[in-house]
Amino acid sequence: MDWTMILFPALGIGAVGLLLGLGLGIAGKLLAPEVNETVQAIRKVLPSANCGGCGFAGCENFAEAVAAGEAKTNGCPVGGVKTAEAVAEIMGVEPVIDQRVAAYVRCGGGETKSNFRYEYQGYTDCRAMALLAGGGSKSCPYGCLGMGSCVRACLFGALHYVDGIAQVDNEKCVACGMCVANCPRSLVEMVPYDHRIRVACSFPANGKAVREHCTAGCISCKRCEKVCEHDAIHVRDNLAHIDYDKCVQCGKCAEVCPTKVVHLIE
Repeated sequence: MDWTMILFPALGIGAVGLLLGLGLGIAGKLLAPEVNETVQAIRKVLPSANCGGCGFAGCENFAEAVAAGEAKTNGCPVGGVKTAEAVAEIMGVEPVIDQRVAAYVRCGGGETKSNFRYEYQGYTDCRAMALLAGGGSKSCPYGCLGMGSCVRACLFGALHYVDGIAQVDNEKCVACGMCVANCPRSLVEMVPYDHRIRVACSFPANGKAVREHCTAGCISCKRCEKVCEHDAIHVRDNLAHIDYDKCVQCGKCAEVCPTKVVHLIE
């Protein structure tokens, strides 16, 4: 048997494979995308939540935007002050620290305080319920639907339900905004973290109309406005609004509110 008939073809195939491997390796090096070291450095200090709270699809996109000067160094709400300082150091700029904020659900009309048109049994999603006749089972057109869309959207366990109303745990809230985006009635807003005065109502109607739907709504009596010595709370469109820049958190408005819509949070 002539072994050369086996050996030479095998060596030839091996040589071709080796050349192809070398060619692919060289091509991979030459055609590899250029690595932006600044982007990589920023990416390493981000929390990898990929929550979208920064306004970008994920942490990688945010890092690219910061490196390109298209996003603020303090744009990551999850990372907070520590991450903002680290990103600013990488970019060689002074850190800018914004006031910390947290989510708040502007509704106090729980199951024991609100009127209901009917008993709902079905898919538990606020957006689905909002499409039903009358906008859901709760008679108040501005009340929390209580189906859990915001709770499920929160990646940090900062929301839970009390008496059918979504409540926010300020210590866990990172202000990513996912709850805001997932509320079909726009009841969730971002408020200063260190302010304890809140208005738990979003129904812009007169007192009589509000009481037809809920016992915990703002009746636009203006008692809060009259007692405030700092011009920090005003009733506009039949609904109390707080100017957090002026509010000193004395609590007088909460004391005189007959329905306890204006209240102090722990």
